[in-house]
Amino acid sequence: MALLLVLLAVIVTALFVAPHLIRRLEEYSYPLKYRETVDQYAEEYQMDPLVIYAVIRTESGFDENAESNVGARGLMQITEETFAWIKLKIAPNESLTFDDLWDPQVNIRFGSYYLDCCLERYGGDLATASAAYHSGWGTVDGLLEQAQYAAGEDRLAEFPYPQMARYVKKVTSAYQSYQRLYR
Repeated sequence: MALLLVLLAVIVTALFVAPHLIRRLEEYSYPLKYRETVDQYAEEYQMDPLVIYAVIRTESGFDENAESNVGARGLMQITEETFAWIKLKIAPNESLTFDDLWDPQVNIRFGSYYLDCCLERYGGDLATASAAYHSGWGTVDGLLEQAQYAAGEDRLAEFPYPQMARYVKKVTSAYQSYQRLYR
């Protein structure tokens, strides 16, 4: 009888503790690192900070020292060409260099600006904006000109390239998880 009561106590405790443990594991998998910086640029560019987190998680897994095989750097994985374009738009008189993208503050500032441009260009559609963030505006614009991929003039219905499709799925899935956890 004592063993049965102990077993019952363990089961009841597990039922109460398990949801909290699961929640902690999910929060660990979907962190809110660099919160002050993300919130600052989300407010400046009038976007949901959870979108920025979803992109950072997908791009670098929150590794500020991440570098892709094409040389994209930092948390939001910005290439040198994209850095130069963004710098002309938001920091033409600042003495920033491509190496400054290793600084999370600079990387999130530049990446958030570019992400906002993508969202604005593609009507706020996260999937299409994500495709553009990953593959470039030219690629997405070219796909939008093809009726089989377009769902209107600024939204893709289909992502025909496997790497693009995987990326879009990762970002949109991460965003949904962030919303579920932190809304």
